[in-house]
Amino acid sequence: MRGLRKYLTPFAPDQSGAVSVLYELGGIIVICDAGGCAGNVCGFDEPRWFEQKSAVFSAGLRDMDAILGRDDRLVAKLVDAAEKVEAGFAAIIGTPVPAVIGTDHQALRRMCEKKTDLPVLTVNTNGMELYDGGERKAYLELFKAFAREKLPVEAGRTGVLGMTPQDVSDLKAADKIREKFRARGQRAVCYGMGDGLDEVKKASSAEKNIVVSPAALECARYLEKTFGTPYEVGYPLAEELVPDMDYTGKKILIVQQQVMAGSIREELRKRGADGEITVASWFSMEKDLLEEGDVSLRDEEDYMELAEQGGYDVIFADPCMKRMTKAFSGVFVDAVHFAVSGKCR
Repeated sequence: MRGLRKYLTPFAPDQSGAVSVLYELGGIIVICDAGGCAGNVCGFDEPRWFEQKSAVFSAGLRDMDAILGRDDRLVAKLVDAAEKVEAGFAAIIGTPVPAVIGTDHQALRRMCEKKTDLPVLTVNTNGMELYDGGERKAYLELFKAFAREKLPVEAGRTGVLGMTPQDVSDLKAADKIREKFRARGQRAVCYGMGDGLDEVKKASSAEKNIVVSPAALECARYLEKTFGTPYEVGYPLAEELVPDMDYTGKKILIVQQQVMAGSIREELRKRGADGEITVASWFSMEKDLLEEGDVSLRDEEDYMELAEQGGYDVIFADPCMKRMTKAFSGVFVDAVHFAVSGKCR
């Protein structure tokens, strides 16, 4: 039955992705819901919640508040929070509630900015897309709001876009990337993972940007158009995701977010893989990054058929997917993806 899930849990929705982008930037993040969506974000979709503070609030809308669109209640709550929490901005994240009643996010932003001294972002998520759709919208809103000034380019400064736990599945990944660049006399700025709002404001000073997830690609294009900052696509730590073995002549399947999977593919080719290598993903697949034969997965059956009938010798995928391929007799390599399993490396 199409759409039925026997093995995989539901993937994080777009509002969770939007929160992940903004989580470490020192803002007041208001999830425009009755409480359930905020609970999912903090309890399941944001691994940093258990070890790092962030001002994430639920709007706590009552049924009639939502039905009648009483935006003044939300504004009053945000004003109260702004008086008690030191923050550089506020962000209102959409959920199915404002989507159903047709909330005017721009009007809501203007109402909130009039009542507070904070710049206010509104991310028009609706709970119907997956996490990467919310990340895409949040990145654009964030950099359009704060990366406004054209600054002199700093030699050796590289902006890293797309760093969220959902995408890199490693809470130490940003530190590893910064150390890797530092070792060769350069500086990596991992927006949203260890590098905060001040670095976002100085985005135009980057010599180049590196995009590590498809969700940040549109933002990289915006920065290139606005400031002339070139970008490249790839994951700087791909080599640590590929175990040492003989890949010569092997037919390989990689299931991950598209940029991570593509970087694994390139690393395999560097190590002598000369057979067919297919990238597949449950999430967005950018046309510019596709190679012939790449697959967009929608249902569990898509993956199971691909893995069992594709004749693959090696599969890179999240460990939770191993039980979905009982007939697969090749080598299964753990390629953890938090957005799939809810677990980090």
